[in-house]
Amino acid sequence: MELENIVANTVLLKAREGGGGKRKGRSKKWKEILRFPHISQCTELGNSIDRDYISLCEKQPIGRLLFRLYCETRPELLRCIHLLDAMDDYELVPDEKRKSRGDQIIGKFLSKQAAESLAEQCRENLELHPCKEIFSDCRKALHHYLRGAPFLDYQNSMYFDRFLQWKMLERQPIAKDTFRQYRVLGKGGFGEVCACQVRATGKMYACKKLEKKRIKKRKGESMALNEKQILEKVNSRFVVSLAYAYETKDALCLVLTLMNGGDLKFHIYSMGTPGFEKDRVQFYAAQICCGLDHLHQESIVYRDLKPENILLDDNGHIRISDLGLAIKVAEGDPIRGRVGTVGYMAPEVINNERYGMSPDWWGLGCLIYEMTAGRSPFRARKERVKREEVEKRVQEEEEEYSDKFTEDTKAICRVLLTKDPKQRLGCTAEGSSGVKAHCFFRNINFKRLEAGIQEPSFVPDPRAVYCKDVLDIEQFSTVKGVNLDQTDNDFYFKFSTGCTSVPLLWFLLRDTECFSDLNVFGPQGTRPPDLDWNTPPEPPRRSLLDRIFRRHVRAHTQDRYILTHIYQYSVSIANSRLSS
Repeated sequence: MELENIVANTVLLKAREGGGGKRKGRSKKWKEILRFPHISQCTELGNSIDRDYISLCEKQPIGRLLFRLYCETRPELLRCIHLLDAMDDYELVPDEKRKSRGDQIIGKFLSKQAAESLAEQCRENLELHPCKEIFSDCRKALHHYLRGAPFLDYQNSMYFDRFLQWKMLERQPIAKDTFRQYRVLGKGGFGEVCACQVRATGKMYACKKLEKKRIKKRKGESMALNEKQILEKVNSRFVVSLAYAYETKDALCLVLTLMNGGDLKFHIYSMGTPGFEKDRVQFYAAQICCGLDHLHQESIVYRDLKPENILLDDNGHIRISDLGLAIKVAEGDPIRGRVGTVGYMAPEVINNERYGMSPDWWGLGCLIYEMTAGRSPFRARKERVKREEVEKRVQEEEEEYSDKFTEDTKAICRVLLTKDPKQRLGCTAEGSSGVKAHCFFRNINFKRLEAGIQEPSFVPDPRAVYCKDVLDIEQFSTVKGVNLDQTDNDFYFKFSTGCTSVPLLWFLLRDTECFSDLNVFGPQGTRPPDLDWNTPPEPPRRSLLDRIFRRHVRAHTQDRYILTHIYQYSVSIANSRLSS
């Protein structure tokens, strides 16, 4: 039993390390798998794609990079890109260095006559209050310029054609054979979660399997599709990302960000004395706050904040996972629903009242309390108590604070665990800004945090597997008495949409070796053959089996040809002898 777990962990760790070879886990045929289609095969996509500057040149990572590569070919556009980069860096510098950095930007980029008025305005703002938004008007003016003639010219360049080729790669069919499968990591509501690896790129993911019969038995079709659609919509470094959605014979599969560091529940209770030091609590709480903010910006309420659903990556950063209970809330139309986990549900949820985003800020209060105290606010660790009793405590009792709580920690817990949602921190007009401005977060630079450059206080051991042993993860029972039919296939078709662009292309960008090997242009900035509209596409390469079969057929045909000629020659000789 122990041997099976050791083998499973060893194989997983080797895969995470890239397999120990030069290909870093990539298939021998990875270049062939990711081979660009000829540009003539991208015509339909080019005609149908939405030509929006923000979408193509800012939000999509490959589009952003290729637009910048195009700008590098024109000095006046390259200067704009350098200014945008300088303003991005300015927003990340500490407050005490902001004025000097701002003066450097003005002196280097805004000293031309055309920018004198804008430079003077920026100087005045720097003297009065050197905040992050000093250059916001300048940024807007730059993007207004770039989205005009430069964007139109870009669309007629080989860089935009290359963007279309990248987009075509996203359309490749996704199936079970696209991945290598590794050990089970845990369980979801409808099936197992295991580690997997994309053969073409070597990138590791978590594959969340939703068994088709189990979904149908529990009438969970809308819940499964809702989670998939929300994951598609949200693009946040603090929420797990969806990379692929596909189906097998027995399951629907969501391929998600692999978080090798385990969940917060494991770290709170299984890594020594329960609970964390204040700086670690602050860091995780700030990242959770950012994740909730990003969800709320998309009008999505999460509704299931608890330690098990907060996962750590290799570097010690967290992401919110398991969006099965998340739901979109229409503006001005609060929802009702008693969903969540006992002990973490807000009073308004328990009372079946209408609510908006308020349950999530209650959940953040519960998490800050639990990370500090080493127990949840309304139930002791492993306490046997009925659901009704826990809900009564949530509705009526005040949480107790031990000497583990500093005054700042106690203060934020109290305002987040306010029973009236109208008075709760995060639920007033200030929203998430009010939460971030609380004195508890005084040491957190949220701009650096959102850029991913704030150093965590704890980094997981890369040689450890932070999950239960393989045999300790309870297996699902077989679903009986459920038959799948054509109506189910319609649902599976909606679910199985293949690749989601942003996570895949972000990976290819981060793997600079992989990207540079693929993103090749002709000498001296010319179009390579696959981007040349006047060069016909190469014929598709035949597989080994196809070549062997064709060789066999060709040899067989030649043999028949020779035998036919021998036969005809023999007949002619025989006829001549008979006639003589």
